Amino acid sequence: MKKKDVILAGSVLLLAAVMWMAWVLFAPRDNSMIQITVDGEVYGIYSLGEDQEIAIGDTNVCRISGGKVKMIQADCPDHLCMKQNAVDSRGGTIVCLPNRVVIEAVAPEESGDEGSDGLSIDAVAG
Repeated sequence: MKKKDVILAGSVLLLAAVMWMAWVLFAPRDNSMIQITVDGEVYGIYSLGEDQEIAIGDTNVCRISGGKVKMIQADCPDHLCMKQNAVDSRGGTIVCLPNRVVIEAVAPEESGDEGSDGLSIDAVAG
């Protein structure tokens, strides 16, 4: 490869990286809900617009306040889930591995398993 080829390839990759970052940072999102799953099963779906504390089984407690959710209590030994960034309408995830709890921001249409016609959607073909 010649020097000009390397410069061209590098420029294209840099431009692609800049465009991807702009899309990730500034793309409009409507993640106004959070979905809590425990051991892979949906525990509940909650609005970020309503301030509340949610007890997740006997192991964790999260708090929705000001449009953000944060894990405030956990009985796991390391409490890493309590140290993770808050989840808001821009997205994000909080994971408590020992208790198998996942909190993630979702759009209202992603929060259910039903299509627009009310029929259940099965993603596994049998």
